[in-house]
Amino acid sequence: MTLVALIRHGHSTANLRGILSGQLPDVHLSEKGMQQAKELAVRLGEVPVKAILVSPMERCIETISPWVEEFSQDRKVVVTPDLIEVDYGSWSGRRLRSLSKEPLWKIVQSNPSRVAFPQGESIAGMQARALRPIYSSIASRGKGVVLVVSHGDVIKSIIVSALGLHLDELQRFVIDPGSVSILDFGAAKARLLLLNDSRSVVTDSLSSVPQKRLLVGGGAGITKRGAGK
Repeated sequence: MTLVALIRHGHSTANLRGILSGQLPDVHLSEKGMQQAKELAVRLGEVPVKAILVSPMERCIETISPWVEEFSQDRKVVVTPDLIEVDYGSWSGRRLRSLSKEPLWKIVQSNPSRVAFPQGESIAGMQARALRPIYSSIASRGKGVVLVVSHGDVIKSIIVSALGLHLDELQRFVIDPGSVSILDFGAAKARLLLLNDSRSVVTDSLSSVPQKRLLVGGGAGITKRGAGK
């Protein structure tokens, strides 16, 4: 079983202002986001980690830093450009309220596979580059969870692909700041174990015994390491 924990960065100063920041620099965690990062460290706890892949944006690095300092100082954080936020082009820095009046906005909501942001990148292109480090980390040697810290649309695009859904289903998913979603890539088809969880302690979910999950009848739930010995 290869688990990938998809973590959205905590609440940012751009979130606070209602701005689509995209790849603009110097967007940091807000006070609320810094508290979420501290809580995330507790929620993740001491889990076996195979890799830590983080978007180069400051808010993502700040989100995982409390956990790294507490539990994983010996594990190198890999800043991963392919996990960066969408390049929203000329939309970057604008207020969401204003953008919602643009004709392109409706297409973003209903047919994101057709969207290329003015002077920016396409959502399909973002999905393609975001998937590269995910599958590379799954294929690499080693045991433990792959921790991924990225952005809402990036995480949604990974989940949509993993579940075999069309990219136009992107907006059916909600990924909140500071949330954790977990995918299990251990079977022929990836399974979604947790979605958009902003409160729970997920240590047990990420430390479960590697085994095939037999889901006829719903499955038997999480088996902790050491259980049954």
